[in-house]
Amino acid sequence: MSDDLNKKGSQDRSRININEDHEVTYWTKKFGVTKKQLEDAVKKAGSTSADAVEKVLKQ
Repeated sequence: MSDDLNKKGSQDRSRININEDHEVTYWTKKFGVTKKQLEDAVKKAGSTSADAVEKVLKQ
């Protein structure tokens, strides 16, 4: 995801940046989880890959 919110180009939806509020909002809504659950899943996955985090959340 681009950090410049004014840019409307394609964004990197393959990585999760838990340090950016707008990304946390996007991913928590997409996965239907809380911020804490998202952070825990990123830690457990050992990666910021959206696919890896999604797999953890589906377990």
